[in-house]
Amino acid sequence: MFDFLEGYDVLGAFWTTVQLTVFSGVGSLVWGILLAGMRVSPVPLMRGFGTAYVNIVRNIPLTIIILFTSLGLADIFGVTMGAKDFAAQGFRLAVLGLVAYTAAFVCEAIRSGINTVPLGQAEAARAIGLSFTQTLRLIVLPQAFRAVIGPLANVLIALTKNTTVAAAIGVAEAATLMKTMIENEAQTVAIGAVFALGFVVLTLPTGLFLGWLGKRLAVKR
Repeated sequence: MFDFLEGYDVLGAFWTTVQLTVFSGVGSLVWGILLAGMRVSPVPLMRGFGTAYVNIVRNIPLTIIILFTSLGLADIFGVTMGAKDFAAQGFRLAVLGLVAYTAAFVCEAIRSGINTVPLGQAEAARAIGLSFTQTLRLIVLPQAFRAVIGPLANVLIALTKNTTVAAAIGVAEAATLMKTMIENEAQTVAIGAVFALGFVVLTLPTGLFLGWLGKRLAVKR
């Protein structure tokens, strides 16, 4: 029944998808936190940069961003991300593009969590001599994260599905292999079902776990 899978490294392709998701997720979280800090910063220049970045990047299609990292950064400016071969370079550039795009959504999710923290707590922190950075790191962000686990889970699931765009620059992830198999095999429906099931297996447990964790850690007000 599944003879059409012979000769294809389906698990390897999904492992590449998982790696793209993990590396991009970590990078997006770090950059998204920094952007969120800029958006609530008392410094006008930082607020302006954070606002402009989020509003611009969120309205650019991910495919264009991914292609820019390959055709623009790599081909025109010679950015290789320290890679010694084409496959590694494509993977790292895809991660860079995914981070740049997804961080904008992470930023807005975290900023919404920051807005749930009572203003009086930040004022009290400043009253006892804490700086803006200390207030954000020690008081505001820990509470904000507890409030946005659910939205961040949605961003992570969307990121997992968005990794298929990396096929545009030749990264050997699941969507790339599916396209190759459809071109070579007369089993379009079966191949589509297998890969659809693979993404369900990747995203459904993540969504259920993070949804449960979000309810368990939710701040009671």
